[in-house]
Amino acid sequence: MLDLKDPEAGLAEVVALRRHADILERRAVRCALERGWSWARIAQALGVSRQAAHKRLSDIGHTDG
Repeated sequence: MLDLKDPEAGLAEVVALRRHADILERRAVRCALERGWSWARIAQALGVSRQAAHKRLSDIGHTDG
């Protein structure tokens, strides 16, 4: 739970959540690519442009985790 009385602890929790979200996103994108999804379809599911999704995530290979 986010500690609003301790900004340092609260911000550390935010960083941890972002890292976890990044890991989950990369795994989901890898899964989508393995199933033949296009970058346009992945981008739509993520709520971003195809260009933004590809720029940020195109380094994901089928064995990336």
